[in-house]
Amino acid sequence: MPKLRALAAAVATIGALAVAPASAHAAYWVGLGDSFAAGPLIPSQTLNPLGCLRSTRNYARLASTQLGVSLKDASCSGAETAEMTTPQATSAGTNPPQLDAISSDTRVVSLQIGGNDIGFTEILTNCQTANPFGRPCQDKYVRNGVDELRARITATAPKVAAVLSGIKARNATARILILNYEAILPSSGSGCWPQVPMAWADVPYVRGIQLELNAMIAREASKAGARLVDAYTASLGKDACKSSGTRWVEPLVPGNAAAPFHPNARGMQGVAGPVAAAAAGA
Repeated sequence: MPKLRALAAAVATIGALAVAPASAHAAYWVGLGDSFAAGPLIPSQTLNPLGCLRSTRNYARLASTQLGVSLKDASCSGAETAEMTTPQATSAGTNPPQLDAISSDTRVVSLQIGGNDIGFTEILTNCQTANPFGRPCQDKYVRNGVDELRARITATAPKVAAVLSGIKARNATARILILNYEAILPSSGSGCWPQVPMAWADVPYVRGIQLELNAMIAREASKAGARLVDAYTASLGKDACKSSGTRWVEPLVPGNAAAPFHPNARGMQGVAGPVAAAAAGA
């Protein structure tokens, strides 16, 4: 979801994150997507390339291990829909076009994409405030009755559809699993400023944007005949406002090894169960 190319240099300097060897090509399951799929800063991080900030404990790796099947993990932090079919340059290496990982032997494809297309890093940055009063986020993105962020979601829908079509074009029989995005904010209320430094009046608005993004993903999944894995519902009550021992998504200052506003290892483990069940046809 949020672009994290700049974090690659930080990974190399964090001694606690042991670097794991690159996984060999494996065709049964292919994992695609952005940072929510990759798992930035969750130990351990892989070398293929390091700039993708891809964890050995992301949900595709955990779920494929649970099922005892091989995996080719092509996910990369910062990925947009365009980088499913074009190389992605990172600050530490280039990730090949993600759809190239799919072969005739692939049986499962998992995908989480779309957040970077609507600019979620920019949104989270612009909506942060040292003053919980006011509504700076809405003031920036809603003008003269026009909501720029909802327009971005509308524009991203055909791009997600094209990715799903591209997967089918490469393998018409693979089971396609597409995930929506885990809850960053509580499902009700005005948030938890300053843990998540967003103005109280802006919290319902930003929550609504995420819900609309997730609804768009669900619609495109249905039209394409893909299986939706509802990571959002699974993560309710485990958002970034919760304690470090409960939450699946980290706040601005993480208390667990993970990037800000991204899933931690607990979140990846929590999502891996539904993903594995969907992959197995449950």
